[in-house]
Amino acid sequence: MFKVSARTVLELGSELISSDAIAFYELIKNGVDAGTKDGVTIKFKVVLARRDYLELRHTVNRLRNMPDNGNHAEDEFDFEEALAELLDETRARLFSDAGKLYDRAIEFLENIDDLDEYDAALEEIDALNQVTVSDTGSGMSLEQLETVFLVLGTKSRKEEVDTAFEDGVSEAPYLGEKGIGRLSAMRLGDRLTVRTAREEDETFNILDIDWTDFEDPQKMIEDVTIEPRVGGEKPQPDYSGTDIRVRRLKANWDRNRVERLAVDDFSLLANPIGKSKRHRIAIFWNGERINFARLDKNFLSHAHATLKGEYKIRDGSPELMLRMELVNLGFEHPVEHQIETLKFDDLLAALVGLRQKRSRENKRDVNAAALTDVGPFNFELYWFNRATLRKGRSTGDYQALRKLLDQWMGVRLYRDGFRVYPYGTEDDDWLELDRTALRAKGYALNRIQFVGQVDIGRFSNPHLIDQTNREGLRHTPEEAVLKEAIQLAVDRLRDEMKRVENAFKKNKPRVPTDPTRTKALEQRMKKAIRALARSADEDQREIVAEFEEMREEFSRYAAEARERILELEQDTDQMVAMAGVGLMVEVVAHELARSAEDALDTLNKLQRKNVPEEVRSRLESLRASMKAISKRLRILDPLSVSGRQRKEAFELDELVRDLLSAHEAQFDRHHVKLETHFPDRPVALKAVKGMVAQVIENLVSNSVYWMDIERERKLGFKPLLTIAVEDNPPRVRVTDNGPGISPEYAERVFDLFFSLKDKSRRRGLGLFIAREAAEHNGGALVIDTEIVNREGRYTTFDYRVIGSDE
Repeated sequence: MFKVSARTVLELGSELISSDAIAFYELIKNGVDAGTKDGVTIKFKVVLARRDYLELRHTVNRLRNMPDNGNHAEDEFDFEEALAELLDETRARLFSDAGKLYDRAIEFLENIDDLDEYDAALEEIDALNQVTVSDTGSGMSLEQLETVFLVLGTKSRKEEVDTAFEDGVSEAPYLGEKGIGRLSAMRLGDRLTVRTAREEDETFNILDIDWTDFEDPQKMIEDVTIEPRVGGEKPQPDYSGTDIRVRRLKANWDRNRVERLAVDDFSLLANPIGKSKRHRIAIFWNGERINFARLDKNFLSHAHATLKGEYKIRDGSPELMLRMELVNLGFEHPVEHQIETLKFDDLLAALVGLRQKRSRENKRDVNAAALTDVGPFNFELYWFNRATLRKGRSTGDYQALRKLLDQWMGVRLYRDGFRVYPYGTEDDDWLELDRTALRAKGYALNRIQFVGQVDIGRFSNPHLIDQTNREGLRHTPEEAVLKEAIQLAVDRLRDEMKRVENAFKKNKPRVPTDPTRTKALEQRMKKAIRALARSADEDQREIVAEFEEMREEFSRYAAEARERILELEQDTDQMVAMAGVGLMVEVVAHELARSAEDALDTLNKLQRKNVPEEVRSRLESLRASMKAISKRLRILDPLSVSGRQRKEAFELDELVRDLLSAHEAQFDRHHVKLETHFPDRPVALKAVKGMVAQVIENLVSNSVYWMDIERERKLGFKPLLTIAVEDNPPRVRVTDNGPGISPEYAERVFDLFFSLKDKSRRRGLGLFIAREAAEHNGGALVIDTEIVNREGRYTTFDYRVIGSDE
């Protein structure tokens, strides 16, 4: 049997309650759970700030250490005069609006003759300070104070919550259930008085606790005696409720701090955006009510972009519906609306990814079951472009918007309409928006640009559980799904912004590069000038000569422009080529690393073996690994920038065979069965060989990745990759039996930066570059929409290598 020291209660409270805001949050939750009829009221009655109290005590200690020789000469210290000045300073520091507390404090300062009396008076004044949290809920009996309030981790609410959950109730009956929130009172002050009564009680029931009694390291918890007692009569016979009064306050409370608490914390305790039911919270400072900040919904209508998400479990399968609206991205464009739904296959790839990949990168373990177990949740994010708001610095409306954004910025988490800390606080970046924004180019989708909320429920999301110390949710696979689903949605919003930017901001008219058009214009100008010269008189010949000079300048500038345009096009092609090389280097580097690991593993095993046959077998395995490395390195040669830019004659079927042979080890490792179809005759063509290789490599790598995803989803799944080479026109068709592509993303997969892979691979460059490379040869890369799998998703890429005219 464990024995518990008295100090354990203090340690437990300090671990659970990390801030004054959370302390009040726990006490407010208790009032709401008690079924309060009039909400929760918090009253501060403070006559002397804690900081002033400590400064005055410090002054007293200084005076005690100064000698008094009884001489009242001007050049010597006078204790009586010093005491009088100290009393005057104390009176000046008292909050005069504290009402009766102020009058009592003044009484304590009357007729003080020495520092001991003053010291005692200062202690009495400090003891007057108090904060009371009141509710008009069910209240507690004398017995309940002892058997419920004084029992840490009481199970009464937990049992009711579990019963309601089993009965299929849609909403939890209580916000809290652990039975430890009452320890939050010790965070606020050393003395606690609970005054409570049920409707059927005739008197109040009182409980007094002095938390300093628990400080003695020699005491066990049973050595501290706390006994509830009967109090005075209730003000009305049918009254019920509870007052939690805390004295000997630890923090420095003044009006400014209480106002900040109301604005920064209490205004956000209940969901300010959604339609969740609100619980009245009233806060008073020395009798005067402090106003709360209320979120004006009109403010959200000024957002430059909106992202709303709904995560559902439909027929046992998860899906994420996203609604995006782009209103003003800082340039002229129409309002863009985008609605899309990610089904189980998409979510499995984007949120779970490959298990071995996550393990290698030390990522949180997320499994397919967590996609369903997480339960349904919603979120709303409103994005404000601070750069646009700064441009309107002289406009009052923009200044007001910036002020509101500073106040409400952040993405907060709410359970059953009540806030979960610390998500969305000033220093909290739980969605890693800032980190992602620093890595990303373009629009800054960081937390200071967002106002938003995430809504979960105790019963709808039973696996999203608070940590014991109230510092967020426990790190579980379901918590990771919640977080990464919202991050995926933000990535999709950024993709949409880039798409709109490319479509409208950078949609400049294409510069004509056809030299025949400029030559035709030159010929027309020559004929017109000659006609003018024949009909011009002597006075007009100079004008005609000037026209001729202008024509020659036009011809010269047109030639220079053509050269510059060709240079720009070559630069663009080279940029695409370099990006493609970068991607392939990443893929090849992965394979090289894998082969090197195999080689090292083989060598390690050889060290432990002395049998010649085993050595021979291991050496053969090592040779195979080195052979794979050699093949992969040979593939890099035609992918070099110089190799990619040069057209050459080659046979397409031979290139495909070489590329596939380099993947033999990878196919074997990933259990991929390869099925190929080649024509009877070689498929000869002339094209940029490196770019053809780039397209095929990308399609093969994509297929292997998505079949790995499918293999983790389905037991007994056997990956099958089918490559077909055709002639007239030369083309390559790549089909796999992976999850396939949703019809709504059939074209989006080729967009720059669009990707539904997991976070570590979510670049969105591969298919974009592959299509660019295909079109460079006059060919095309498309999805065959005629071929679908059982889920109605597309499974085949059709790569026409060159145009039919080549």
